Amino acid sequence: MHPNQNPGHLPDSSAVFAPECSTAVAAAEAAGAFLRSRLPQGCAVRPKGERGDVVTDLDVLAERLVMDRIRERFPHDRILAEESGELSGDDNGRTWLVDPLDGSNNVAIGLPVCAVGIALCVDEAPAVGVVHEPVNGRTWSALRGGGAYGPHGRLAGSDHARPLSPAGPLLAWTQGYAVPRDDPGVRALRHTLEARSRRLLQLFAPLVSWAMLARGDIDGFVGYRAEAIDLPAGVLLAREAGVAVRHLDRREFGSGFSGPDTERSFVAARPRALPHLLDWVAECGPNRPA
Repeated sequence: MHPNQNPGHLPDSSAVFAPECSTAVAAAEAAGAFLRSRLPQGCAVRPKGERGDVVTDLDVLAERLVMDRIRERFPHDRILAEESGELSGDDNGRTWLVDPLDGSNNVAIGLPVCAVGIALCVDEAPAVGVVHEPVNGRTWSALRGGGAYGPHGRLAGSDHARPLSPAGPLLAWTQGYAVPRDDPGVRALRHTLEARSRRLLQLFAPLVSWAMLARGDIDGFVGYRAEAIDLPAGVLLAREAGVAVRHLDRREFGSGFSGPDTERSFVAARPRALPHLLDWVAECGPNRPA
């Protein structure tokens, strides 16, 4: 049994990391309820850094809510939060990653495409991943080795019945804020994907794209030097739903949150779409992103 299979999101107590998953689901949904109540009123926005990112007052308030829930239940764990940074813990190898409002740039312009993301990593490997969409109140969660679940139960572990469109796959794209606008590798890759896909979605909310991929609404997701804080939750959710994730050079993709952003470029897709995407990346030749 899994948190999303019964009222109250109570997992089977025998499942490894079930208490952590239950806590993450409850925290994400509490933050989502807060955001849902506040989004119609607008928010205060200020620049974050010099690369185009922003932070809102909703980010800060939702993050505090999530962090307090986690800290109350697991006081000895380390927490890395998008806005607050690090809250240290014991040296137990456990780190929570919190993105309280993935899609702040969307919210800042009145576009309600956003998510709350929480992951627990143990020695860098994600063990729990939760993505909550506050606008529609839906939650998607995964336990390592235990599958991925949504409001209607377990997500399919293999290709969905929907065939690839003759017009090309439906894809999503993300890139990190550190990527220069004139990066030749990125321009070559995006041109290839846009030319061969039915549509290349740029949602500015990677966790929403990961959830769409996990439930089969899109065929693939490509990222270049992606941001670290929301990556483990998204990768775990997708993998537990049967999605393959590779580096651009076809290596198996690691899902840790530390290290250089050059190790956070990926191609994610269900098995029938993955070879096409990897071939397209390879065709970018010397301009292929690292």
